Amino acid sequence: MLKTTFGSHKPIIAMIHLAPLPGSPLYDKDGGMQKIIDLAAADIAALQAGGVDAVMFGNEGDRPYLLKASPQSLAAMSFAVGELKRSIKIPFGVNYLWDPVASVSLGIASGARFVREIFTGVYDSDMGIWAPDAATALRLRADCNRSDMKLMFNINAEFASPMGDRSIAARAKSAVFSSLADIVLVSGPMTGQAVETANLKLAKDALPDTPVFANTGVNSDNVADILKIGDGAIVGTHFKLGGDTWKAVDGDRVKRFMDKVAKIR
Repeated sequence: MLKTTFGSHKPIIAMIHLAPLPGSPLYDKDGGMQKIIDLAAADIAALQAGGVDAVMFGNEGDRPYLLKASPQSLAAMSFAVGELKRSIKIPFGVNYLWDPVASVSLGIASGARFVREIFTGVYDSDMGIWAPDAATALRLRADCNRSDMKLMFNINAEFASPMGDRSIAARAKSAVFSSLADIVLVSGPMTGQAVETANLKLAKDALPDTPVFANTGVNSDNVADILKIGDGAIVGTHFKLGGDTWKAVDGDRVKRFMDKVAKIR
């Protein structure tokens, strides 16, 4: 499944962090949608030249984040992905923060091979009480005949704490059993902060037959340890200039990282 979806075993999925979209407080009205597309296009070129296996669009710039997509931002993101996908030669996925139904809708419309989101659980978060809707998202995928589009379940949300006291292992196993997760993701506490390898191992030990990826904070120093345990990784911040989430992709950093991954795999 990993080779079919991502083009590689132990895949490295690179983030395309879109600049703030229309309707969000930091949206650049003067630059408009063209600036968003131009910045993302430059990142895509650098990521593909650096040899990543797949890319994923995310609306990281839309702070403060929404738990339910706004019409204007979802439409803008769909337009941007539609324009940018023409230049993508590797598999791509999508993630609208933090709405699983919107993310699946975007994936269906854009032809994405995979979707990432928080699909399960209840959280005490910076955005308020967070209760995602896996059932509606998966029914939408089924209704639109997109079972080929794999769903990546982040089981410990950034900017949030899970309500209840279930372990990482229990949440991982339950996400597959009750909600049909194709891939399970384990995160650190915030974007760019490293996942605990102990948590990654707990999830993988609980799911020997399901892919488990590290979702945040993967870098050149820890990628070897992460890929020994997990089945892949998502990388965003580490590929940016100076390791700054909000800056452009640094092609040299990408190349050095992927050269190291090639020796590990």
